[in-house]
Amino acid sequence: MAARQGAGAPREEAGQGSDSVRQGRLEARQVMAMFDRIAGVYDLLNTAMTAGLHHRWRERAAGEARVGPGDRVLDVATGTGDLALELARRVGPAGEVIGSDFAEAMLDRARAKSGKLEPALRPRFEWADAMSLPYADSSFDAATVGFGARNFDDLARGLREMARVVRPGGRVVVLEITTPARPPLSLFYRLWFDRLVPALGRIAGALASRRAQDRPPPDEVSISDAYTYLPNSVRRFPSPETLAGELEQAGLDEIGWVLLAGGIVAIHAGTVTGQGL
Repeated sequence: MAARQGAGAPREEAGQGSDSVRQGRLEARQVMAMFDRIAGVYDLLNTAMTAGLHHRWRERAAGEARVGPGDRVLDVATGTGDLALELARRVGPAGEVIGSDFAEAMLDRARAKSGKLEPALRPRFEWADAMSLPYADSSFDAATVGFGARNFDDLARGLREMARVVRPGGRVVVLEITTPARPPLSLFYRLWFDRLVPALGRIAGALASRRAQDRPPPDEVSISDAYTYLPNSVRRFPSPETLAGELEQAGLDEIGWVLLAGGIVAIHAGTVTGQGL
């Protein structure tokens, strides 16, 4: 729902106000195109929306992975790579971190960031679909996903894939935004997510449109609509209790979760089951 443009200004044309955006549900190809489109503003808006706290949340999630020097870790839906970079610092030059995503523009940003690290510490960023990970069973010590699980086309399938590629005894970690239930935080949350986040998206979309960078095909999502989709996708995401059940169904045990920022963010973690634990 972008602000109206003046006469002669470029106009955003993507399904504004569409049912898919309002319901927080997009087809996989639309999600991929959306993240390719917002890659240039993603880090800036993340920092603005979280007052920079998203870095601390990723550090906490990396800690829940319980990895150390020499370990091999997969970060699914890695985006611009912040969680993968944190994991790389923990596994050191003897370890390996792979950050996978299906949005090439996000991967490009991640690769540019990794260039600031020593070559031996840099994660490998590569294209992969979270619904069908191109990695062997039990080939990682841990798998993580930060703020990407709610965009999985099939959450149960995505969690099963993460568990599949982790060895028995390894960890699966899910960092995600959730919805606080109790006031006053729930009231602030609605104001923040329902008003501030879409407003930031409209500003970013208007600026991009003026540069002729945000005129997607009619069935795709503009920058401004992407930041209307975001709070709606959080609302339809399972509660912390329900997500814990999904992780159990995916083959994990010792499942626990912690709520951060007063209940706005949840980190779930569990251990992959198997013989010899």
